[in-house]
Amino acid sequence: MEILVVCGAGASSTFVARRLRTAAAAAGLDWSPRAVSRHELGADADVVLVGPHLAEQMSAISAASHAAVVLLPADIFADLDGTRTLALVQAAIHIPAKGTS
Repeated sequence: MEILVVCGAGASSTFVARRLRTAAAAAGLDWSPRAVSRHELGADADVVLVGPHLAEQMSAISAASHAAVVLLPADIFADLDGTRTLALVQAAIHIPAKGTS
């Protein structure tokens, strides 16, 4: 699954993408999260995670993508192991998080 983590310049989203990649691999998921800037947003993604500082651009980002678009919470950078971000993606695509029904 292709997951784009979007921020203004693609820098802060790199941390989120790396942590999500690690958490997905630990969960046995073949996901490919990658960080991109707002201007690199393409139509090839399954899920688009939007940095909290781009909240005012959510409508434009949603219109530019056919993917599920999720606004990340302001404290997402504290998700050091990526499991919270993993749960956000799973909820966006309607996959129950591990350990839930």
